Amino acid sequence: MEGIYQHFRAEEHGFIDLALEWIVQVEDQYTPRLTDFLDPRQRHILESVVGGYEHIRVKFWGGVPHAERRRALIYPDYYEPTDDDFQITLFDIRYPVKFTTLTHQMILGTVMSLGMKRDIFGDILTENELWQFFVMVEMKEYISLQLDKIGKVNIMLEEIPLSQALPVRADWDYESTTITSLRLDLVVATAHHISRQKAKQLVQGKLVKVNWKTVENPDFECEEKDIISARGYGRVKLGEINGHTKKDKIRMEIGYLR
Repeated sequence: MEGIYQHFRAEEHGFIDLALEWIVQVEDQYTPRLTDFLDPRQRHILESVVGGYEHIRVKFWGGVPHAERRRALIYPDYYEPTDDDFQITLFDIRYPVKFTTLTHQMILGTVMSLGMKRDIFGDILTENELWQFFVMVEMKEYISLQLDKIGKVNIMLEEIPLSQALPVRADWDYESTTITSLRLDLVVATAHHISRQKAKQLVQGKLVKVNWKTVENPDFECEEKDIISARGYGRVKLGEINGHTKKDKIRMEIGYLR
């Protein structure tokens, strides 16, 4: 499996090592191994690593179809996984709707301030004033005890069936464009129709994430399938790179969430 590293960025090699540990554990114990919630990039890496093993499989589930963050079950090929194997709880947030407004950032910021890792939470879902989130079953009791406020707002958590989850937006609309290079600041500028200088300031100000990790280097080289979010501008996904124009510009697609 030495060759797997060359297909991924240096900063992702630590996660590859972790994936290999999980797989070896499944091989040695011949029993399934459940992970925390993974983002799409981590799932892509894990799937690539598992692909090198003949008798090991992996399946992902986040509590609802099209969930962005999902737990992975790595298992021997004799095993037949079910949704129950993924051990996911759905909480509905009850709060005084008439007197306050919640945001994704408020909810995530509050749970992180309680010392909880992002990995134990799945997607945060919303529709109008409704808010829900997924969490690992192993942590649901602790979270029920700890989380009684979001910001200054008193809340109650109610565990509800996964079948009552709000819908997830999952569709990307792609637009074709040309770009002189795949530098992060240039990609952000092109995607959001802002100046290169403004994009550079966003990157250096720690306001841009690539595959859910903050990147501060404007020279960072982007690749196909990267998810890039810039605070205040939203999220885009890099699609296929389709060669070069006569003036040597890169032809590519940029996806925008519907």
